Amino acid sequence: MPIDPKLLEIMCCPITRAALQQIDAVMLEKVNARIQDGTLRYKDNTVVDAALSEGLITQDGKMLYRIDDDIPIMLPEKAIPLQAE
Repeated sequence: MPIDPKLLEIMCCPITRAALQQIDAVMLEKVNARIQDGTLRYKDNTVVDAALSEGLITQDGKMLYRIDDDIPIMLPEKAIPLQAE
């Protein structure tokens, strides 16, 4: 389910404060392929082991936050870095 646009306007990455947008289907497919390969880790260095059905990504494409059961998981330790830090 898409996040209300008004809510999305005020949400930001809790680490970088970058604006967020919903992940598109192409990026979702790429992310889930990396999850399947076991090569994607959360910020706390644990392996991301469950595929995403939805997510929020920073507009610069560096951090991803999963959405589970229509709830964005915005904990800094559960951010998914998509680029080397």
